[in-house]
Amino acid sequence: MVTEISLAIGVFLLVLGGVLSIIGAIGLLRFPSYFVRIHAVTVSVIGGSVVPLIGVAFLSYGVHGQEGVVTSLGALGTAAFIFLTAPVSSHAIARAAARMRIPRQPLERDHLEEDGR
Repeated sequence: MVTEISLAIGVFLLVLGGVLSIIGAIGLLRFPSYFVRIHAVTVSVIGGSVVPLIGVAFLSYGVHGQEGVVTSLGALGTAAFIFLTAPVSSHAIARAAARMRIPRQPLERDHLEEDGR
């Protein structure tokens, strides 16, 4: 019973990760400015790699049982690392682009200029 549930959850998360990767790729092509595209790429990285890695952890444990624990922990550790570092790196890229004065059009409000940075 537990095996079937973990297999179903794993396959669902793998498919969901693929869908999120496609949505992020469409956003990368369709969004108007550099900074909004960074957001789309970050969503694609988080959704397209973290979610399937969690699915792989479920699949590994569901298929191999106790022997799949090492693979499951490795996948979860990798997912945690990506989940923590992807937003930080995208923020650093966006901040560097803002300092280089890359155009931010269409722009409604510029919080960086208001703060004097």
